[in-house]
Amino acid sequence: MSIMEQITEILVETFSLDPEEVTAGARLEADLGINSLELAELALRCDEEFGVEIDDEDIHRLITVGDVANYIEEKTA
Repeated sequence: MSIMEQITEILVETFSLDPEEVTAGARLEADLGINSLELAELALRCDEEFGVEIDDEDIHRLITVGDVANYIEEKTA
């Protein structure tokens, strides 16, 4: 399973989103309705799933689902 697929699975399971809506270009806040508290929860799930800690200052720079996947890929490379 790719990192993008894992991120999609986390978002769908954690926030009860429609898998069809969770695309690489989907904006976390504007398109998926994820608020700042939920972003923190996403960061925690990524730490648990991938062993990657998303810094507080970085989390707000991750605009799309693809940004999250790219961030994880860079940190695990």
